[in-house]
Amino acid sequence: MKNLITLFFLLLLSCLKANSQDNKAPGIGFSGGVPATTNIRGAQYPLILPNHHVMFRLKAPDAQKVQIELGKKYDLVKGDDGFWSITTDSIGEGFHYYSLLIDGIATADPASESFYGMGRMASGIEIPFAKGDYYAEKDVPHGDIRIKRYYSTVTKSWRQVYIYTPPGYDANISEKYPVLYILHGGGEDERGWATQGKTNMIMDNLIAERRARPMLVVMPDANLGAAAFGEDGLKTFETEMKQCIIPFIEKNYRIKNSGEYRALAGLSMGGLNTLYTGIYNTNSFSYLGVFSSGWISPMQNNIANTQYEYMKQNTSKINSNLKLFWISEGGKEDIAYKNGQIMLAKLDELNIHHIYYEYPGGHTWPVWRNNLYNFAPLLFK
Repeated sequence: MKNLITLFFLLLLSCLKANSQDNKAPGIGFSGGVPATTNIRGAQYPLILPNHHVMFRLKAPDAQKVQIELGKKYDLVKGDDGFWSITTDSIGEGFHYYSLLIDGIATADPASESFYGMGRMASGIEIPFAKGDYYAEKDVPHGDIRIKRYYSTVTKSWRQVYIYTPPGYDANISEKYPVLYILHGGGEDERGWATQGKTNMIMDNLIAERRARPMLVVMPDANLGAAAFGEDGLKTFETEMKQCIIPFIEKNYRIKNSGEYRALAGLSMGGLNTLYTGIYNTNSFSYLGVFSSGWISPMQNNIANTQYEYMKQNTSKINSNLKLFWISEGGKEDIAYKNGQIMLAKLDELNIHHIYYEYPGGHTWPVWRNNLYNFAPLLFK
């Protein structure tokens, strides 16, 4: 462990040196390339080229093999000066996790900001979005991201929740707001939608354009133990929502506390939580959003079949209570696509009303940002 820690700090120092103002280093400013906005202050690499190829360069003279894992693994080439470098394929717009692998050991790149994802702290890179600016920071009224702790009587522990309050929340003290509860995916936590998802920027811009109603967006931690994908884990989260999270929000914030003004959405694992909690509680949530998800076959067949039987027995109730059941996938490259299509066919068979939306990009944050951008304007109309 001591040797590993020493290696990390030596790597950190060498990366900082390599990313300093080294005018002799090839690639700085190459063909108009610019440092990624997710780099730490002063770091030149990763360098984003105009065609969205990404150039990496770092110094690790004693390493035998250096790789970047960004969508796929890239082998860096070592130069005579001890610097390793590579230029990737063109990377799609938006946020992507990546890892630096030194002789097979995966670690965060010291030149990049780190984000909790993949079940650990990982590097992240933001690729400029050429097709629009719906999550850009603009000169519009801005809401706030608030971080609160609450005591869970379910887990018997203190837990944390992120809360977006819309512009003017503190000034408009007589106004009450609807609420969107939105859930992260597996390997992430309550920080996901606030940081990787850019929820505040998306909502600020939508509200400024009068495309979405001012609302609170509540981002809880959906991690409730190793059984998160089993029925016990899903049931525990349902209980956490009903007994702890919703009561905490209703006690501390000015919201409209009826199911008509509540929405529940989630990506991947959070989409499974949305299916379980939302379908069984349509009196508490009038809007459901399932992003890049669907019951996992065959692992969750028993859970799915039980829910489909419930839907069959309660079709009229579900269709009457739900004002919107919105399901999306990230195209055929989305790892959840097949499971999602199986579920969609079953919903058609059961005559459960729903809307399907597809945005290509796989199982990634660019897709989920777009999902929020398109889902939020449909709420609380």
